[in-house]
Amino acid sequence: MDVSSMFFQGWEGIFRTLLVGVIAYVGLVAFLRVSGKRTLAEGATALALLIFMQYLVTWVSVRWHGFARIVRSEATLLVRDGQFCDQAMRRERLTSAEILSAIRSNGGHTVDDAETVILENDGTVSVALKPA
Repeated sequence: MDVSSMFFQGWEGIFRTLLVGVIAYVGLVAFLRVSGKRTLAEGATALALLIFMQYLVTWVSVRWHGFARIVRSEATLLVRDGQFCDQAMRRERLTSAEILSAIRSNGGHTVDDAETVILENDGTVSVALKPA
């Protein structure tokens, strides 16, 4: 994987993040207006706590690899040599239809076209097709 694809994977993801952020903000403001000013203070405290906890978890995981293994997920092999890995699919709660959709998105047609399908630790699905 090249470094540039780690930081920029297309405009679709950026637009989705912007849209979801705006919708979440509008929803938050609406809930806070309904529930009153006191809830706003509690909400700010909760947000500050979440930010602090995220910083703490990141700081500890960078310095202690054992903790990093606990809080970070590993990539999961879902298809090997054109065969579904059923146990891994159940554990990750993915259906064959979802995996076939990922295969088709990458130019394949059936599970037989895939050499490997991997659920990455960031939630994306990577597909490696068999050579033609």
